[in-house]
Amino acid sequence: MEFMEGVWAYLGSRAFLDGAVNTMKLTLVSQIVAVLLGFIIALAKMSKWKLLQGLATSYIWIFRGIPVLVQLIFVYTALPQFGIRLTGFQSAFVALALNEAAYMAEIVRSGLASVGKGQHRAANALGMNSWQRMRYVVLPQAFRVIVPPTANQFIGMLKTSAMASVVGYTDLLLTAQQTASANFDYVDTLIAAVIYYLAFTALFTLVQSYLERRMDITRSRTRKPRLFSLMKRGKSIL
Repeated sequence: MEFMEGVWAYLGSRAFLDGAVNTMKLTLVSQIVAVLLGFIIALAKMSKWKLLQGLATSYIWIFRGIPVLVQLIFVYTALPQFGIRLTGFQSAFVALALNEAAYMAEIVRSGLASVGKGQHRAANALGMNSWQRMRYVVLPQAFRVIVPPTANQFIGMLKTSAMASVVGYTDLLLTAQQTASANFDYVDTLIAAVIYYLAFTALFTLVQSYLERRMDITRSRTRKPRLFSLMKRGKSIL
């Protein structure tokens, strides 16, 4: 009982609540920006222009090949030598977002590539331009491939965000470490941090399950195919 009382006390403390909020903030902001950057990099890699393909390929190779902890320390300690000084949060955000964007680029690229060429030709036959083809034909189908691994990346980012503690960002891990250093209660503090991490993981998992159910094609077999519905109301979108 005394053991659990100590854990519950840490869970409800202001320091751990602030650490949990900081962890979630860093996770969401970094992953959302990474998704957006990944989409741009994926389009560049699928471009017909060799220069864009080369730049995108090089970006993915570099940021996937260097450990994220090395990137994090580089942003925090090396950039000041070039006159760029960032806070702990800013350093963690930049490093995590840039690193994750390389992985998201491959996820997005695979999702876009999963849409058959026949779908593109059908969209062209309807007179759609590139934006309309992407908006009404490609993305709705690609999302079914992109969403599940992207949700997994959110969970991965949640755990990777713990590395931000090495640059002084007060997340859950640093909060637990500082609290334990003050009272030498390492077990209770770390268990409290673990409970928060597991709760956030469960939340992301529930959101992932909901999105996958919404996009499950077997649940909407009675609906007309996307292209047929577009053909029926083609004038409204062309």
